[in-house]
Amino acid sequence: MSPQNDESPQPPRPGGGDDAHDSAERPFPTVRTVGLGAPLRWVALGAGDLRACPLPSLFYGFCFAAMGLLVTMVFRRAYEYTFALTTGFLLLGPFLAMGLYEISRRRELGAPAVLAPTLTVWRRNAGNIGVFVVVLGIVFLVWARASMVVFALFYTTELPSLSDFIGQVLSLRNLEFLAVYFGVGLVFAVTVFAASVVSIPLMLDRDQDAVSAVIASFNALRSNPGPMLIWAFLIVSLTGVGFLSFHVGLVVVMPLLGHASWHAYRDLVEPLVIER
Repeated sequence: MSPQNDESPQPPRPGGGDDAHDSAERPFPTVRTVGLGAPLRWVALGAGDLRACPLPSLFYGFCFAAMGLLVTMVFRRAYEYTFALTTGFLLLGPFLAMGLYEISRRRELGAPAVLAPTLTVWRRNAGNIGVFVVVLGIVFLVWARASMVVFALFYTTELPSLSDFIGQVLSLRNLEFLAVYFGVGLVFAVTVFAASVVSIPLMLDRDQDAVSAVIASFNALRSNPGPMLIWAFLIVSLTGVGFLSFHVGLVVVMPLLGHASWHAYRDLVEPLVIER
């Protein structure tokens, strides 16, 4: 097979044709019910994509590792923001992993999975993706502010040192603070996770509008609470392993999760069929 250059035509998306015309006629996404073992299957399929396309995938892995290092630096200097930053790192992942979705999509269609086309894949549906990212950014800022408010309510004089704070967490001292702090974080985390499970892959794949994509994402969570709980656990656990390995593990873990997220979308949302 002859080498492909970066200017090769983009692989077709479902439905084909004129994007603006198709978007107006595109039906609302239909969500499927999956079994409890589905998240493990997504990870296995993601591992297959990673093995088949290691170089472009690991490029994104190194980018995620650099971000993880930044979170660690913030933890050492302003730990009160760390919970929001760490969870934001996880939940903004679907946006940051768009290139990984494109790699999986191109491989699925038998197209060359090279790096260059994946770097600008967001242009495919820039308006709707931009709206979604702005909303996530606002939620993230509110979340960070809420974290500071909780600290201010419980530590009216000055913040404890990092070592004292870690000691309180490990010894379960100041349980009221821990319950409120992590409770507030959990509310934000569940909301953003529900909104982003399939939304960005859906917007990339079909030029879907942001509102419909977010509603479909909430529907996916509502229809599959068990599998989504397992999926969230896998995301948090694998990312935790990446952080605990001094960020080296993130180089592999984040591409793995990115590819797996594409297969989660494929499993959770019915394929698009547009009648001509």
